[in-house]
Amino acid sequence: MKIANFKLQIGLRVSRSVEPHGRDLSRTPKGKIFPVAYCLLPIAFLFSGCVAYQVGGEIQPGRYALLRGDSKAALAHFQRAAETDPNHVNAYTGFREGVWTYVGRAHYALGDFSAARQALERARRNEEDHMAKLYLGLVLARDGDKQRGLKEIEAGLKGLGDSLEYADQYKLDGNYWDPGRNIRSDIQKQLAMISGKDLNLPQLIASGERLGEELEKEVDESRRHRQRERRDNDGRDGGRT
Repeated sequence: MKIANFKLQIGLRVSRSVEPHGRDLSRTPKGKIFPVAYCLLPIAFLFSGCVAYQVGGEIQPGRYALLRGDSKAALAHFQRAAETDPNHVNAYTGFREGVWTYVGRAHYALGDFSAARQALERARRNEEDHMAKLYLGLVLARDGDKQRGLKEIEAGLKGLGDSLEYADQYKLDGNYWDPGRNIRSDIQKQLAMISGKDLNLPQLIASGERLGEELEKEVDESRRHRQRERRDNDGRDGGRT
């Protein structure tokens, strides 16, 4: 039995519990039901944690597969993650990326633009998922819908640039993201390309694909940067004792 179904059954049993004598507890005073619901809260948190762990266990190897060019393996991981929790979003320090964005990116890398568009349209419902906007725009541009494609690419680029700037200014570990501002510089070049007179669409698409890959690499690079700095600080502190 899947976790989601099990959680649903628990909820139904709590909301429509019946005493041995046949009295429906859902119609009794709330105070009598509250202790039961309160006792089940730890179980709900446990299952929620299990789901998050399971999804993370699929997305992480999927990311690595996508980065090394094994898009078929990546898609299998992302699809299993989406089946487990279709609303999952990875909230990185620099940007947010939902599970359906990952599914769409894997389809995109495989050249299945129809499936990519379907997944990315779903991911696009989350206004904060700027990576979904970028890749949806790339799909649309490749599929002949240049006007909407450019609009989505531009929205995605602006959102990703703003997210990196916000992280740099206001988040505790935001300084580990794009410390040389290379990614943000690339974003500005692509935005200038869109607003220019002589737009080279194939070049813009290639630049957008490269940007998506660089941002995905930055997830791991920022983590390694932070870990190196902490090790160095621990070593200096240890040397003083």
